[in-house]
Amino acid sequence: MKNICWALALCALSGTALAQNVAKGVVYIDANANGVRDKKEIGLAGVSVSNGVEVVQTDAQGNYQLPVKNDNIIFVVKPAGYKLPLDEENHARFYYIHKPNGSPTLEYPGVKPTGKLPKSIDFGLQAVDEPTKFSAFVFGDPQAYDEAEMAYFKRAVVDEAKERKGPLFGISLGDLVGNDLSLHPSYRKTISQMGLPWYNVIGNHDLNFDVTSDSLSDESFERLFGPANYAFNVGNTHFIVLDDVLYPHPTTGKGYQGGFRKEQLDFLENNLKFVPKDKLIVLAFHIPLNPDNENWYRNEDRQRLFDILGSFPHTLSLSAHTHFQQQNFYTAAHGWRGEKPHHEYNVGTTSGDWYSGQLNAQGIPVSTMRDGTPKGYAVLHIDNNTYAFDYKVVGKDDAYTIGLFGPATIAEKYVRRYPLYANFYLGTKDDKVRYKVDAGNWKEMERVDEHDPAYTQDVLTFDGAEDFVQGRRPSDVVPSTHLWKIKLPKMAVGKHVITVEATDLFGRLHTATKEVEVK
Repeated sequence: MKNICWALALCALSGTALAQNVAKGVVYIDANANGVRDKKEIGLAGVSVSNGVEVVQTDAQGNYQLPVKNDNIIFVVKPAGYKLPLDEENHARFYYIHKPNGSPTLEYPGVKPTGKLPKSIDFGLQAVDEPTKFSAFVFGDPQAYDEAEMAYFKRAVVDEAKERKGPLFGISLGDLVGNDLSLHPSYRKTISQMGLPWYNVIGNHDLNFDVTSDSLSDESFERLFGPANYAFNVGNTHFIVLDDVLYPHPTTGKGYQGGFRKEQLDFLENNLKFVPKDKLIVLAFHIPLNPDNENWYRNEDRQRLFDILGSFPHTLSLSAHTHFQQQNFYTAAHGWRGEKPHHEYNVGTTSGDWYSGQLNAQGIPVSTMRDGTPKGYAVLHIDNNTYAFDYKVVGKDDAYTIGLFGPATIAEKYVRRYPLYANFYLGTKDDKVRYKVDAGNWKEMERVDEHDPAYTQDVLTFDGAEDFVQGRRPSDVVPSTHLWKIKLPKMAVGKHVITVEATDLFGRLHTATKEVEVK
């Protein structure tokens, strides 16, 4: 009898402990948008909820249960046709942070102690007419190192982009700031002026560096932005945001490496179990999936990522980090399992070449990137489960997609000694770029792995200066992956128009012209 009583007491205690380590709640339709579940507001069935590793779906009444530990963020995966509540800075409220003891003491503060787990963690959503054809902003690396650079970001990018009509939301692909995490609130305030829901990726310059475990490197990020790994649906597209920065470096202990912890990929796999195969899967992370350098990206992590995605026929990855622009395609040679290559758009940055270069008429650094791509941002266009991109150069017309470099005036005798370069900013290595002089025949240009001479000229303005040049010297030039070249053909004395035409990977035509006078 005594043993039975002890057993019953132990069961009761175990039950209590279990209850305290299970998060429960309801996903419901918040019809009046007051943030509280009222009696007549119904639950939503079949909505995914996660603790960052496990993923469950709500039952017929919208209820869910998830196990939690002392460092978990519970979040809802926004279903298509619904919108999330936003705070005053257009930051989506889709998560609850459970850190009973708070973050460890760090140079930049993390989360304060959250105390006991609430009895119910509810997520209220509102029904919206959400199209399957839509667009979204994609910003690479704002990366402001101080308030002056944050002002450059606002004046050059945000003030322009916020006037564009059409995009439903935006994503920043990491490096929101440059190591000084006290600037994160300033970034939040600045990006809120876009007036749209905004999703954020963590980058290697957004980390807590005074930690010894990668799982703690995002404590300050979590305080202001929530989970570093999460997902949401828009139309027929499933977006997944992932932290792919391992800090400290798992092998050397110094610096960082691209890759994932096991539990992050477990979340990806568990999450995709509830996603139909006809969806477009868009991954957003910071460091590109470089397969050519083990020190750059951990091979086994990229391979498991590819294995998980391999059964989905429609996929796309978005990355930034490099401060140049390129289109990467992964095939079986890289471990990709899909029927067609996996496309990763390594997006040009809103900070350009780290706010370098001469100042423009508004007193803002030109910040052309090292491959000759001007500072700018991308606009992602999605139609059902297909996609296309525009790259918008800051301060230029939408049609400015090809930069031409060559002489404007030349002597007839030496015309054929001069080159003409075309930097097709969205270009891939397989694109065809051609040119014609006046009303002549079209001829193909040659793609070259060279330095963009226009950017080289910018650097030499500083390197060869005899007088003071205001601004930060640009970084050293790197070869461009989207540069074409010709030697000018023989031309008669007079004025001529050279037209360059490129077709992008989505079949769209881009043109640029240059006037040349032969004397």
